Parts: sequence; structure tokens; C-alpha cells
Amino acid sequence: MKRLLSTIVLVVLVTLIALSINVYADSLDTIDISLSKEKVKPGDNVKVLINFGENLGAFTFDVAYDQNLFEYVSVSNGTPNDTKDKVRVTFYDSTGGSSPLSNLEIVFKAKENIETSNPTDFSITAEGLSNSDASITYDDILVPIKKTITVEPEYVDYNINLTYSGDIIENEEKEMKLTYSSKMGKFYDKARLIAEVENPEGGKAILNATDSSSLIHDIIQSGWGDTDGFEIGGKDFSQTLDVRGIFDKKGEYKLTLKLIDRGNSDIVIAENTFKINVNPKESNNNQDSQDGQNNQNSQNQGNVDNESEKENISNDKNNEKLPDTLPKTGFNVYAQIISVTLLLAFVLVIIKIKNNRKIK
Repeated sequence: MKRLLSTIVLVVLVTLIALSINVYADSLDTIDISLSKEKVKPGDNVKVLINFGENLGAFTFDVAYDQNLFEYVSVSNGTPNDTKDKVRVTFYDSTGGSSPLSNLEIVFKAKENIETSNPTDFSITAEGLSNSDASITYDDILVPIKKTITVEPEYVDYNINLTYSGDIIENEEKEMKLTYSSKMGKFYDKARLIAEVENPEGGKAILNATDSSSLIHDIIQSGWGDTDGFEIGGKDFSQTLDVRGIFDKKGEYKLTLKLIDRGNSDIVIAENTFKINVNPKESNNNQDSQDGQNNQNSQNQGNVDNESEKENISNDKNNEKLPDTLPKTGFNVYAQIISVTLLLAFVLVIIKIKNNRKIK
């Protein structure tokens, strides 16, 4: 009886040991997860690579992704189920251990319409892991393993341009257009525009622009925009400023315009240098000389006109018709003598009459 009891106990112990071996769980420390790329452009594919480090006869992997940035493409092994924000891949070796898997690849594609830089994560969890003959099961991976990737377009460098028409005259205001643009500009939320200038000796330059509050800013002295910067970037990005330049001396000016990133130690985003030739004003002496010449010409013309007039008068006199006979003047002399005689006679008569009256 004791021998039978001992045999039963031994069988039970062996069974328990066998059962404990079948349900033995271990941590799959050999698993390694990586990405084929750390940065992709719109339309590019990226692979999530999962190396087990052991042959597995069964597994279920969940790979969560940002559906705004990626779409599921394919899987190398197992049975996929895409829910548009997570792909679940399951596998079970139906051969009983002769066809285990050592890795898994899941392919995603970055969406075409992305215009900004977007860091994001793939989050991987797993359950139902076992070795090839299912003699060992592994702990579930409940804490997500995250792999970061950035999706961003192929950015085009910014271009700075300064345009104007006609010549620039010293100390006269000149209207200009200042443009900074990019077909696909990288986004900056703290960009700023500044200017530097090399003047000819004794010269000074001013580049004024007026903001939305009607405040005037000299870009050379104080830059343009908020001191903390402003946002730029995106597809077909372009901004144009109406500026007014004043250059107070003739000569060549070298004007350098820069876009800087205030959020990254004022690193230069883009810059361009323009050579500006300033012409002198037209001299007043030249104008006075011209005016004097015009006056002299007018005076000479006047003299010519006067001489012509005199000549015409002389010709008129020469061309006057002389009388055929001279007038007789004797009759006029006699008439004067008779008039005087009659007047004297009249006076004498008057005197005589007065004297006779006094005698009476």
C-alpha cells in the first residue's frame, strides 16, 4: 500500500513538472524594432522592421500609426487587419513547429498632401508570443515600444528679391518692392527680416516700410516685424513689402537683406545682396547756364528784330513820294502882317475914345 502511494505521488509530481514546463513564460528580451527611414517625404514608403531574435510559432503584433500622415500598404508575413489607425498582424504555425518566423515587416506610405513637418510615432505592442513548438510562451508587450519618424515635404530655399524701376537719385525717395518667397518653404514661427548696408564715404541709406498699424520701420536700423519673429512657410509662400529707399549720396551701395530664425540663435534662413548705384542730382549751374544761353539767344533775336525794324523804317523813308511842286508860302506872310496892323488900329481907336470921354 505504501509502495502504491509512493508511485501515485511520483506520477503527480512528474505531471506537475511537465505541465509547468509547458506553461513556462519568459521575457522576449531579444526582440528588436527599427524603421527603414527616420525621415520621409510625401509619397515615400517606410518599413517597420521587427526582429524577434528567436523563432516564433505564434504571435500577434499591433502597430499603431497616425492615419493623417500614413496609410497601410503591406505586411511580409502573417495575417493583417488594418483599422486605419492600427494594423494587427497575427500568425500561428499550423505545421506544429516546422515553419516558424524570425521577423516581420510592415510597410506604410506617407500621404501625398503633406505640406508641413510632422514628427510622429509608430507604437508597437504584442501578445500571444510562443516559441516554434509552443513549449515556451513569452510575456506580452503591454508598454508600447515607440519609434519616431518625421514626415516633411522637400523644402525649397527661400529667395529674397528687391525691385524698382528707373534710376535712383541721391536724396530722393525711391519706391521699391521687397519680396521673400519659396515654392515650398520650411515653416518657421519666429522668422525676422533684417538689413545691412555698405555705404559710400559720407553716405547713408534708409529703407522704410509701413506696418498694418501705420507705423514706419527703417529695416536697416531696426528690422521688420515683431522682435520675437513672425510665421513663414508653406506651399507657394510669398510676402511682398512696399518699401521706400533714400540714399543721400551718389555712389554704390551694397544692401544685404536677411531672413533669420529668432527661435534658433538668429541663424540665417536666407540672404541676398544688392548693388545699388545712386546718381547725382542734375546741377543747378547747368540749368542757369542753359537759361542764360536762352536769354542771350532771345536778346540777340531782339537785336536782330530791332535792326530789321530800323532798316525797314529807313527803307520806308527812302520810299516816300516827293511832291511834284513846292508849296507857295508868301501869302501866309502877308496875312500875318495885315492881322497885326488891324489889331494895332483897333487898340488905338479904343484909346482915343477913352481920352475923349475924360475931356468931357
